[in-house]
Amino acid sequence: MDIVFVVDESGSITLANFNLTKSFLSQLVGMLDIDSSRTRVGLVTFASGVGTGFNLSDYQTIASMQSAISSLSYAGGGTNTAAALAYVRTTMLTPAAGDRVDIPNVVVVVTDGQSNNANHTQVCKMFRMLFAT
Repeated sequence: MDIVFVVDESGSITLANFNLTKSFLSQLVGMLDIDSSRTRVGLVTFASGVGTGFNLSDYQTIASMQSAISSLSYAGGGTNTAAALAYVRTTMLTPAAGDRVDIPNVVVVVTDGQSNNANHTQVCKMFRMLFAT
């Protein structure tokens, strides 16, 4: 499968909790079948806007992916979940970013609370946006 983690780095998360999230994600990808290319992982951070991350095709080994996760930096700011999900849909879940057309996509949002624009991130809207294609 192709998995994209959408990770909240807003001010309410705090640096300590962001570091816990990175540790959790590093352990999680260590359990996935990445080295054989059965599973691809992408990641994007978000706060007031879309932050840093990596595409589904950027890393082909667990070790390189764990290193990329470890190097993520904390920004703080608002919680613009809508912008992050739009970015995932329009940029990350594309063949140019490594999305495989014949493989299921899984998007996992890791956040501590509500988006600063709840009208744009309702669960039903999120599923329609992500799976409309």
